[in-house]
Amino acid sequence: MALDTTAFRHALAHFGSGVTVVTMAHNGERSGLTVSAFCSLSLNPPYILVCIDKSSNTLGLVRAAKCFAVNILSEEQITLSNHFASKLPDKLDSIPFRDGTLGSPLLDGALANLECRLANEVDGGDHMILFGEVMETHVDESKSPLLYFTGHYGKFHSI
Repeated sequence: MALDTTAFRHALAHFGSGVTVVTMAHNGERSGLTVSAFCSLSLNPPYILVCIDKSSNTLGLVRAAKCFAVNILSEEQITLSNHFASKLPDKLDSIPFRDGTLGSPLLDGALANLECRLANEVDGGDHMILFGEVMETHVDESKSPLLYFTGHYGKFHSI
C-alpha cells in the first residue's frame, strides 16, 4: 500500500527547522529560493546539502554557476522567506544583498551565510540533492534564527 502524500507531508511538518534561502548568480542572472531541505553533511571536507525541486528554474542556474550560497534567515526575515518561496521572476530585485567571494548573492540581515562550491548532485526523486563544499562562512552573532514548524514561523527561546 502506497503512503498517502498528505499524511507524509503532515508528519514532516512536525520537524521544526531553521529557514534558508539558497541564492545563485551566473552571467548577470541572479535568483534564489526558500529551501526547507538543508543540513550539514561532513566536517572534513566541509559539506552541506540542499534539495531543489527538479522543476525549479533555479536548478539550471546553480549548475551553470557551479556555486551557490545558503542564507540562514534571522527571526526578522519572515517576509524574505515568503518572498523567495514565491514564483516572482526577479526575486533579488529590491532585496538588499552583497556579492560573496564566489559571486553568489549574500542576503543582508541573515543570521549566517555559507558560500559553497557545487561538489556533486544526486537524484532524489522529484528533487536533486546538491552537495556544497563550504568555502566561506559569515555569521552575525547578534541575530537569532527564524524557525518553522507545522506551517508557522517561530522564534528561538533559550531554556
